[in-house]
Amino acid sequence: MRVLIAARAEGADAELAQALGEFGVDWQVEWKADPAAAGSGSAFDAADVVVADAHAPGGVDLLQAARLRNPRAVRILLLDEGEEPNALRALENTHRFMRRPILADELVAAVENVVELQELLDAPDLRETIGRIGALPPPPRLYLELHRKLEDPRTTARTVTALIAQDPVTAAKVLRLCNSAYFAFSRKVADIRSAVVRIGYDSIRRLVLAGEIFSLQPPPGIDRDALSRRGLVASRLASRLLQGPSADLAATAAVVAEVGMLLPGVRIPNADGTGTVSRGPHYAEAGAYLLGLWGLPMPIVEAVANQREPSRSHFRGFWIGGAVHVATSLASGYPLDHAYLANLGLSGRVPQWERMAEELAAMPGDPLELTALD
Repeated sequence: MRVLIAARAEGADAELAQALGEFGVDWQVEWKADPAAAGSGSAFDAADVVVADAHAPGGVDLLQAARLRNPRAVRILLLDEGEEPNALRALENTHRFMRRPILADELVAAVENVVELQELLDAPDLRETIGRIGALPPPPRLYLELHRKLEDPRTTARTVTALIAQDPVTAAKVLRLCNSAYFAFSRKVADIRSAVVRIGYDSIRRLVLAGEIFSLQPPPGIDRDALSRRGLVASRLASRLLQGPSADLAATAAVVAEVGMLLPGVRIPNADGTGTVSRGPHYAEAGAYLLGLWGLPMPIVEAVANQREPSRSHFRGFWIGGAVHVATSLASGYPLDHAYLANLGLSGRVPQWERMAEELAAMPGDPLELTALD
């Protein structure tokens, strides 16, 4: 395992090497104080793990470059104790966050967890099931283009409005959602520009994604309106369970959490844990695979894959995966993983979350039925 750390060693290199040796892992660790220099060397393209300091100039840029040039590498961002990532770009280019100083056990756990996820999504039965589908659902073109535009801080509301207006069907669905109980505005939103200004870029991006995803034709037996309603309720709930950019990423993951149900041959267990006739891969893993093919950020892919088994992600704390588990469970009637929540000291929050989910689910239904506009 080749590990490239773009951060000041300050004596930690020898200590980390000794600790890794005690753990019995034979890793080649190279330190570079300058992220720019780290990204220009041959070690960058050959690295299995890239670690960058969030406070070093170019640290997040290095992880973005790794995502594009060396996508199989595990990407880790170093933060101060108690610090949260303050930019969506940092979240989207990172597999894991770690606190400084680097501890060997946390580094090993983070790397092994990401590798386990990659192996899960490379499982032969999953690839075989997806490969048998004659025509995969197309990527959410408008969402991905909007996502790219919004990475540029110079993008204006006029640019976003013009982009959405190019797809009249999706634009109509976004307007319908803006005027639904989902947002409960006192005045009618009459045009896309008003919607962009009123609800903001992050919410507009999620609504565009919802409009495109829920336009896909489901296999027999799948109620598309019910799917859209659950996704929107889960998204709204997930956004309330976290703060900052993490809340937006959790809300986005929740709205697409059941996208795997749109694929034929997947296994969709009932709420009591029993399965359907299909012996195919679980819809959560199939959905995560599809989202990975579409190029959605890894935190979203991981949260979707582990939505029914949140403890499979060994992340220490309640983050995107935990929020998506709670939101999708309460929106869809699946049981919560109480052992997982108890381990995080969150069991006492469950009644409050259940009340929030009930309030969101009680919103009037008709305005959310996006398929009426097909």
